[in-house]
Amino acid sequence: MEILVSGSIAYDRIMDFSGKFSEHIVIDKIDNLNVSFMVNGLKENFGGTAGNISYCLSLLGEKPRTLATIGHDHHRYIQWFTQNQLSTENIRIIEDEATASAYITTDTSDNQITVFNPGAMKYQSAFDFSQIDPSESIAIVAPGNLADMMEFPAIHQKQGIFTIFDPGQSLPAWQKAELIGCISQSNILISNNYELAMIQERTGLSVKQLLEKVEIIITTKGEEGCEIQTNSGTNLIPAIYTDNAIDPTGAGDAFRGGLIKGLLNNLPVERAAMMGTVCSHYVVQTLGTQEYKFTQQEFKETLDQHFGS
Repeated sequence: MEILVSGSIAYDRIMDFSGKFSEHIVIDKIDNLNVSFMVNGLKENFGGTAGNISYCLSLLGEKPRTLATIGHDHHRYIQWFTQNQLSTENIRIIEDEATASAYITTDTSDNQITVFNPGAMKYQSAFDFSQIDPSESIAIVAPGNLADMMEFPAIHQKQGIFTIFDPGQSLPAWQKAELIGCISQSNILISNNYELAMIQERTGLSVKQLLEKVEIIITTKGEEGCEIQTNSGTNLIPAIYTDNAIDPTGAGDAFRGGLIKGLLNNLPVERAAMMGTVCSHYVVQTLGTQEYKFTQQEFKETLDQHFGS
């Protein structure tokens, strides 16, 4: 079975500032801002929606195709993918751009200033769908190059590829008609609680009306778990509690990896969501979106312990 993971590949560059941003900003001069922050250091992590989802799937024993772009500074990321037995065949290298990068600085009050450079993500992945068997494929369209996000659901629908649509942080860039179109061309719409509210606002559709466009809506709610809505009703999947939660960043992408694995195994969507929940449980206990690890045996034991066999 082919797994098509489209989205972004990015370097997350994380910095800590040992003070408060507010103490360095003169409020009555905010229209003429000129500030500088000395940080304690910089940590570079592998990130991006496509990279994160593919990494999770690799831990689950899968070998997805990653449909994304990367820049001239690709060597570390490509090496990381190879180390984790992930194919780089469908990652398009843009030699004239740097890889997409998020520069995130956090102060002692957990306030954040983030600067994002899309870099190579400005270019489409240019994936050739003729090289796959659509009847043996599943795809997720995650936040990445906007043109890819707008085009892929229609291609998937035409070819009969089961599709999960995940507009996420790209939502502010969407117009109503295009967003409704991509939702209608997909089998599952997935988002977090805030993003679902934004989808409703952008489309002007209620959840009930959205379910006339798409079969399943999955909404992740952090420590409250996730909600699965269909025309048959709503199911709630609880989160797995841990007193060792360090950072929620990347938990959503890990959830999507586990969900895809469950759907590949022809499991009910509720069981697949439980598998996604287990993956999220591992990632929140590390700092960074691809820093966690588990064996397939550890994964099975955690799944059985919290959700039964």
